[in-house]
Amino acid sequence: MDGIIVINKPKNCTSHDIVRKAKKILNEKVGHTGTLDPNATGVLPLLVGKGTQISKYLINHDKTYEAVLKLGEKTDTADIEGQIIEKKEVQPSSLEKENVEKVLKSLIGKQEQIPPIYSAIKVNGKKLYEYARHGVKVEIEPRTIEIYDLQLMHIQNQEITYKVHCSKGTYIRTLCEKIAEKLDTVGYMKDLKRTQVGEFLIENSITIEELQNDVEKNFITVERYFEKYPKINLNEKKLQLFLNGVQLTHELQDGIYTIYSEEKFIGIGTVKNKLLKRDIVI
Repeated sequence: MDGIIVINKPKNCTSHDIVRKAKKILNEKVGHTGTLDPNATGVLPLLVGKGTQISKYLINHDKTYEAVLKLGEKTDTADIEGQIIEKKEVQPSSLEKENVEKVLKSLIGKQEQIPPIYSAIKVNGKKLYEYARHGVKVEIEPRTIEIYDLQLMHIQNQEITYKVHCSKGTYIRTLCEKIAEKLDTVGYMKDLKRTQVGEFLIENSITIEELQNDVEKNFITVERYFEKYPKINLNEKKLQLFLNGVQLTHELQDGIYTIYSEEKFIGIGTVKNKLLKRDIVI
């Protein structure tokens, strides 16, 4: 099996746990394109077999989340797993729908975001959470991210549920703290569900248990994933050259192409400056 399977990750397990289980079920090489926190649920695309070779086409996907922000308390990890380190009163005006929507709208656009100290980003070869666990202070460089859309879903008992469509690298925990700050209080991320990664939707995902019962269910082959790209058909001679890494002259625009020979899917090639180069062979 070579392709992609989209798993709906449950709570209280890591992305690596899901990868390990999928490897055992499929008896194939399995990887993922971006982790989800153990406490988070939702879309986790897994790359299977030679599908692991297409990871570079998936890592920059934008994402959509549904998050629950708990106001009035701040934790050291910025989520529900941490210890409460600060409490602050929540004014009734902060919970007014019009006010919350105004704050959410103000956060749409490109911006600099400092990742949370409890994250897997590496500084000088060590993950940030390793510094945090030992009480070591470290300078964290801000990252440029983009919030494409922020929508209020509902407000209840000092909790704000919202939907966010954002770029790769956006930390929703940090966003929760920013929203709370703009509402003149503190807060942490109580719950998080990822509903979309690029074109992969939660509606088309399956549980790890469903994968165990039906390995073919919702499986996306590499050929199907790239079907939107134009085709190049190679004869036997050109195919051998292509497979050997020889660049072939093609009067085509620069871009990604699916490669076929006698209607059989071979893999992916790229054209640059009218030269076709082998990229992925299935």
